[in-house]
Amino acid sequence: MASSFSAAKITQPLPLNTTNTRSPDNPLFSSFKSAPPASSFLGSTHKLRIQRPASARAQTRSGTVVAVSDVVKEKKLKSNAPTSNLLITKEEGLEVYEDMILGRAFEDMCAQMYYRGKMFGFVHLYNGQEAISSGFIKLLKKEDSVVSTYRDHVHALSKGVPARAVMSELFGKATGCCRGQGGSMHMFSKEHNVLGGFAFIGEGIPVATGAAFTSKYKREVLKEGDCDHVTLAFFGDGTCNNGQFFECLNMAALWKLPIVFVVENNLWAIGMSHLRATSDPQIWKKGPAFGMPGVHVDGMDVLKVREVAKEAIGRARRGEGPTLVECETYRFRGHSLADPDELRDPAEKAHYATRDPITSLKKYMIDNKLASEAELKAIEKKIDEVVEEAVEFAEESPAPSRSQLLENVFADPKGFGIGPDGRYRCEDPKFTEGTAHV
Repeated sequence: MASSFSAAKITQPLPLNTTNTRSPDNPLFSSFKSAPPASSFLGSTHKLRIQRPASARAQTRSGTVVAVSDVVKEKKLKSNAPTSNLLITKEEGLEVYEDMILGRAFEDMCAQMYYRGKMFGFVHLYNGQEAISSGFIKLLKKEDSVVSTYRDHVHALSKGVPARAVMSELFGKATGCCRGQGGSMHMFSKEHNVLGGFAFIGEGIPVATGAAFTSKYKREVLKEGDCDHVTLAFFGDGTCNNGQFFECLNMAALWKLPIVFVVENNLWAIGMSHLRATSDPQIWKKGPAFGMPGVHVDGMDVLKVREVAKEAIGRARRGEGPTLVECETYRFRGHSLADPDELRDPAEKAHYATRDPITSLKKYMIDNKLASEAELKAIEKKIDEVVEEAVEFAEESPAPSRSQLLENVFADPKGFGIGPDGRYRCEDPKFTEGTAHV
């Protein structure tokens, strides 16, 4: 059966060698002999004054973003069995809608709490990008892993970390998912296989690659035949100019690791336009250079994201190796809550506001009679209550004790953090006075 990937933007890599050819029925490597026609990049460029040579200008996209939804729809219609042209079932749609509403409502509440002084440090919100988190993570199994960035709250929520645990972490409370020690940029949950948010761009990609290697090692070396766990590595467009990105693409392709590299290209790296920061703005093309499929998808459409995610996760789970997916999206707020967001063109922001992924999914479900307005309103009301409860729980939770200060800091139990009596030195009243013996 032809893959839904056949219409996505995929360029085929050169053969790695002649003795290790890929399976002829591999759906991701069909009959393409050269790159498909370039498609347009949605980001605004009218403010740029850079004169590029004609050869460079020819690389810019000239058509619309193409994803796989229409192909899947056509494939279903051509099937002999009774079919529906719907891209999602009612149950799936309601689950995805609820997850996207949770992400949006949670982040809006974070903004309120930040400006009331309940949160500290930098807080980066995910508004506008919910289609990517929900589209990918809701397809995972519990055993699968997610590695995030500093914009990690919604990834944790999509993976099942309770809203109260994420909110408490943002409040710096002991009931947070990292006991208040991680904060906004360092969400982690061993129970849910959320392997952390990372404040420095690119540093999560090697962690994700290592997690994928663990899955492959368990299956092939330790002979754990049921270990088909997949890792998702999320990162932004700015990260794709960093060395760790390229190193990990190489390693993942070389060892055919079960990982999906998900680029959340929101077109801006803080205040730097993506088009000004990279020689070729088409990030997906970097995948084939390392021997893996590269896919470009409209990251504002959760249905299209889901179709790409199904194939990419599926091939990783089958042992067919990594995929690089560029999801073109847009953040509706500044880089962080400390960012006045004065650098982006108001017209560009207004354009993307009309493409709100939640509004689009809601319209699709109502138009196709998958849900009524009342059903969706009930979900929104439920989520409002969940978020309100999370805030109440966080406010009532205790702050971490002083004895927790040096936990998980020193590996040596006889080192600086723990005294000869086995007690943490910070429990000594003289510790903060600078007179305790060390």
